[in-house]
Amino acid sequence: MSPDLEVTVLLPCLNEAETLEVCVRKALGSLAALGVEGEVLVSDNGSTDGSQEIAVRSGARVVHAPRRGYGAALIHGIAEARGRYVIMADADDSYDLANLGPFVNALREGHDVVMGNRFRGGISPGAMPFLHRYLGNPVLSWLGRALFDLQGVGDFHCGIRGFDRDRIRALDLRMPGMEFASELVVRSSLSGYDMTEVPTTLQPDGRSRPPHLRTWRDGWRHLRFLLVFAPRRTLEWPGLILLLLGLVGTATLATGAKKIAGVEFDVSALVYACLAVLVGAQLMLFGGFAELYGRFEGLTRDDRPSRWVRWLTFERCIMIGLSFVAIGLAGTIVALTGWSRADFGQLDPRGTLRLVLPSATAIALGVTGVFSGLFSSLLTLRGMKTAPTVSVPRQINRSSGTGNAVPVPESGVTRRP
Repeated sequence: MSPDLEVTVLLPCLNEAETLEVCVRKALGSLAALGVEGEVLVSDNGSTDGSQEIAVRSGARVVHAPRRGYGAALIHGIAEARGRYVIMADADDSYDLANLGPFVNALREGHDVVMGNRFRGGISPGAMPFLHRYLGNPVLSWLGRALFDLQGVGDFHCGIRGFDRDRIRALDLRMPGMEFASELVVRSSLSGYDMTEVPTTLQPDGRSRPPHLRTWRDGWRHLRFLLVFAPRRTLEWPGLILLLLGLVGTATLATGAKKIAGVEFDVSALVYACLAVLVGAQLMLFGGFAELYGRFEGLTRDDRPSRWVRWLTFERCIMIGLSFVAIGLAGTIVALTGWSRADFGQLDPRGTLRLVLPSATAIALGVTGVFSGLFSSLLTLRGMKTAPTVSVPRQINRSSGTGNAVPVPESGVTRRP
């Protein structure tokens, strides 16, 4: 088989003996009908039902994924694929592997990722559970479009999709579970990849056992991934709104009680305003940490972080944090001075708390800011990677009969500068 093919049809497999052969034969038949030089690659995830032998007998190539999990099997399969393009699909005979033409054509047109859309192609009765069809997929697809501007993707979690092998390898995908499906789409979008959709059909799978997918567990994994990978919209913007509302409320109530629409807001409301300031600031900081971590670990390719995130350096956070601490201490000193004038006796809490609460909040913000600078510097601290030591074999000088060592370059070794 040629080492350079056009298409690899990738099937993750874990005990799929009932349906694997028909999937392999359909995919091979489709490639042959299209005149495409390709292969079917089965990434086995530790099957114990003879799936490996069935795959080989049906004409597929089999690789063994060392780590368990849907995503882990696909990541290993992508690394082992020989085709320029990869079309991945489940091995349960639910997707139309006999009709790969739309995916191949879209990939040849230059799209980096080609998603299947089951809602446009047709879903047979019984092929998708009610909760998946009318709640899970619509909600998660809408959330993905809202958080990542994926306006061209209507079926966020379709299991059949094609992509440029090298472009996806460059993303260094890492999610080992079902959330891999979300990671591929989200990180392709964040990296500016060209994405499109083609209609595909969904049939009831041919297995007699329940699917590997678990509705609530895997649904939560997808949701968690989407929220974590959009820190600006899930953490920073809500935090900013809460912080501003808290600041306005604190500044307003620190001078006295206020009546709005016949309702009087006093010290109790001031407590919650100060709380809003603290929670909002921490949400923004957590969002900033998420941005920093994603960029420095290569999880995102966003070269334009939020402007305020650039201020999360150790030195600036120390300066800003100490300033807030100083303001809070100044307010505390004023409050103590007033208390001393009363011989440290009873005071009207409605008066003293208007100064004590904002002062304590400022001190808390300052301490949080100082340690946030330390934490952000730890997130961005990176040492220099050194090249591994390579042992150089010794070659005997036969002509002189001596054992002089002559350096011999080791083939296949790439030395980093």
